[in-house]
Amino acid sequence: MSKSWPEDIIADMQRIGLTGSIAVGKSAVCDVFRELGCHVIDADQIARDVVKYGTAGLRMIVHRFGDSILREDGELDRAKLGAIVFADESKRLLLNSIVHPLVFEVQNKWLETREREDPEGIAIVDAALMIESGGYKRFNRLIVVWCQPAIQLRRLMSRDNLAEADAQKRIASQMPQDEKKQYADFLIDTSNDKEDMRRQVIGIYEKLKFTGD
Repeated sequence: MSKSWPEDIIADMQRIGLTGSIAVGKSAVCDVFRELGCHVIDADQIARDVVKYGTAGLRMIVHRFGDSILREDGELDRAKLGAIVFADESKRLLLNSIVHPLVFEVQNKWLETREREDPEGIAIVDAALMIESGGYKRFNRLIVVWCQPAIQLRRLMSRDNLAEADAQKRIASQMPQDEKKQYADFLIDTSNDKEDMRRQVIGIYEKLKFTGD
């Protein structure tokens, strides 16, 4: 799955993992880190890219799930596949076993490139399932983004136009927020306004940039 770091790269760059459950505000947090000069990559976007039309990832998914999960244009029908895997734990784990190694490979190549370009910089990988997949072990520090459960539920229902029962099911399919917090070196609570979140991000950035802690 993950690859060892090339011997010719001096690992001075800080490699930071950022995670959190669905609809807790990870993207907004990452936007602030980008403004501050950090390199940030979104694992969800990578996961979409590695299963695009014509990729080996999509072929593997079709082999295991059948071509009924394809749209008429040959692209993956993400809504249909999502309905399948969120309703069946074994199928969700099967999908993750296909996608996660492909995502890790892209992440590692990106990190190696950032290391060469900016060896004293901060590179952040944003991934919702970083703890569940074990990917967090590859990073110097782990940031966990969280919010109050009622706020998370409301955000998810609004964002994805879901009924409450469907939103609850998606939340329940992931590791509980309180459990994720136990893995964190830093916590960011997005329950309040954006300025409060921004202050927390800046505080963590200053610790990473100026003290290395």
